[in-house]
Amino acid sequence: MELIITKNSQEMARKATRIIANLVKNKPKAVLGLATGRTMIPVYKELVKIARKEKIDFSKITTFNVDDYLGLSAKNPASHAYYMNKHFFSKANINKKNTHLPDKNIKSYGKLIKKAGGIDLQLLGIGRNGHIGYNEPGQGSTLNSKDRKIKLTENTRKANSGAFPSLSKVPKYAVTLGISTILKAREILLLANGKHKADAIAKAVKGKISSKNPASFLRKHKNCLFIVDREAGGKL
Repeated sequence: MELIITKNSQEMARKATRIIANLVKNKPKAVLGLATGRTMIPVYKELVKIARKEKIDFSKITTFNVDDYLGLSAKNPASHAYYMNKHFFSKANINKKNTHLPDKNIKSYGKLIKKAGGIDLQLLGIGRNGHIGYNEPGQGSTLNSKDRKIKLTENTRKANSGAFPSLSKVPKYAVTLGISTILKAREILLLANGKHKADAIAKAVKGKISSKNPASFLRKHKNCLFIVDREAGGKL
């Protein structure tokens, strides 16, 4: 695992975007594992900007999102499908038929990934409690955990409640790629910014590798890069 600490979140986004853009340039049919959340918004914005400027063709890529809520329509502004369309899919020349988000049929999701040739680059954020995807601490989030339905912790629901009218409207269940699937990606890129992520990053990088801290399992991957801003890396 490698670590880059940037001076701010803008630099974090630029460095991450460059890695993704270069991959697609060199491999037009790349398979990307994507993530949502506030951390990713500037990444997708910059990626669209670079694609237009450098005439990068995204029409042949295939995408698989790492997680999603259960029970939300794709038209719901809080759904991951809505987020991806708003921030990336509708703004780049992406073939929607090649975009995938997990749903209640999560157990067959891995077969789709395998059929596509496996994930070339998996983009990840990190929760305050160290979750990656929706692999919450405990809850079967082991090194060998499979793609599955999972109950969200109250802390995760509270952290995500800004996208909903109230906490009661935040879904209690989600679906996620398991850690074993995430670690099959040929390259992993985890991003974090802000002081509120400092504890999670410190534990992921220096803490005990454990299901109590799912992000710590990324240290077992041979090609994993953390890019965090100065605030998120403040406790390293």
